Amino acid sequence: MSKKDALIIVDVQYDFLPGGALAVSEGDQIIPAINQIQPYFELIVATQDWHPAEHLSFAANHPGKIPGEIIDLDGIDQVLWPVHCVQGSKGAEFHQDLDNSNWKAIFQKGMNPRVDSYSGFFDNARRGDTGLADFLRKAGVERIFVCGLAQDYCVKFTALDGNSLGFETFLIQDATKAVNLDANDGEKALQEMKSKGIQLIDSSYFQS
Repeated sequence: MSKKDALIIVDVQYDFLPGGALAVSEGDQIIPAINQIQPYFELIVATQDWHPAEHLSFAANHPGKIPGEIIDLDGIDQVLWPVHCVQGSKGAEFHQDLDNSNWKAIFQKGMNPRVDSYSGFFDNARRGDTGLADFLRKAGVERIFVCGLAQDYCVKFTALDGNSLGFETFLIQDATKAVNLDANDGEKALQEMKSKGIQLIDSSYFQS
């Protein structure tokens, strides 16, 4: 590992963990793995879902709709979610057991109420840029290692965008979990990432 490497920790927030509004099954089990690999990196950043209460990805803001339905939102297919990661709420906070002592920056996303933002780099319409890519480039980063929640949404899109921007991209499989709205979504996400050239590894990679 070198100064050209960065770890990106995606959305390890209470609402995505067991007991949260949009819980990923066993999502809390990845926290020890993430903490274990952080010492290998000089540059660590995190992303944070940070929605206004009126966000239009929330089913509650569409009378008669329920979570899991898909609507057209300004020309983009939008999965409707339970209310989650509202700015300033407990659910939007990072889990207390997640070590944040060496993080260099936090990139918040999903703040525009009219467009969702899975990726840590861009919103889903690619109209908004979080600044993460510029931050990494200015730091001289060439390789990114992605982990966190959820494997089939925010982790996948962060990895795909990072790869498309020219970063050599790795997914740390034992440091991510899928929400699996459909039972095979997590596996499909892995295959999609692999097909785009993203390298699938686990935490033992750092000990070799």
